[in-house]
Amino acid sequence: MNENQIITTTLEQLAKNTKFIGQFQHHLKLDKEGYDGELQFRTPDNLPAFNVEIKKEIRQYQIPTLLKRAEQHQPFMIMAETIFPLVKEELRANKINYVDAAGNIFIHFKNQMIWIDGNKPAVTKKTATNRAFTKTGLKALFYLLINEKAINYPYRKLADVTGIAVGNIKNIIDGLNQAGFILPLTKKQIVFQNKRELLERWITAYGEILRPAIFQQAYNFLDKTKFENWQKLEFQRGTTAWGGEPAGELLTGYLKPEILMLYTNERNKLARDWTLIPNEQGILKTYDKFWKADELDGNIYVHPLLVYADLMLTNDPRCIETAKIIYDKHLKNEFE
Repeated sequence: MNENQIITTTLEQLAKNTKFIGQFQHHLKLDKEGYDGELQFRTPDNLPAFNVEIKKEIRQYQIPTLLKRAEQHQPFMIMAETIFPLVKEELRANKINYVDAAGNIFIHFKNQMIWIDGNKPAVTKKTATNRAFTKTGLKALFYLLINEKAINYPYRKLADVTGIAVGNIKNIIDGLNQAGFILPLTKKQIVFQNKRELLERWITAYGEILRPAIFQQAYNFLDKTKFENWQKLEFQRGTTAWGGEPAGELLTGYLKPEILMLYTNERNKLARDWTLIPNEQGILKTYDKFWKADELDGNIYVHPLLVYADLMLTNDPRCIETAKIIYDKHLKNEFE
């Protein structure tokens, strides 16, 4: 669903399943206010107008940001197509109001609490997959998010730097446009809009679609001291780089890694050099290095955007705290 479909479906399902009658009004100063609009209930009529942020879905890694929004924009409410049960539980624990497209709702206002759950989503027609958020699209979007000027490259040049077929590039750009993430400035120049939302959507899709597809193998070290001294392990820059927790430690000095994560094109060589033993529950996890551009390979760790994504997807408080440090230092100016 797009934003308008989420609003319409949510209000319809609320009226059908709970007899709550609500009216939504888009905010005209979205960029300044930081939320999407206001929801006023006619029934029941003893509730305030809620400042609403609209999402396609809510994941646990987004909750710290939502807590901050809730503090700034009370009375605050999340409206989403999908909110998963564990996320709902955490939202309730933090007294963040929410409503989903099935008509499930939680409101905690002053001394009043309303909690309705168990409604099933309305049956909707399956829509075509947005090509910007397929495995191929996510690879291209990773490059574009950290090199925004490339969105105006000729398709052939963008295909070359991302390693993606020219024929797919147009579909990816069109997908971003259809999803509301592109703003035309002139006939020949476009820029991103809603970049923070785009980043969050990329992280979600990366965790669900791309990262599982590029997973290679989990290992343990035959020599356990190598794990304890992981920063001394040697590899060739450009073919291999740390991600996740070790990259978080290298960027901040704040996180002692419990799981090592490596993006590499030389897995077999490293397995020999480091004497690795395959193990499904291993403490070293290797992934395909999915980007082509040499400009992203200057360090022994991946780009901070990817480190941020890896850490947020852990749902581990210590990793999320480190991710916030990385976001504030390396990403905030680009996405807010």
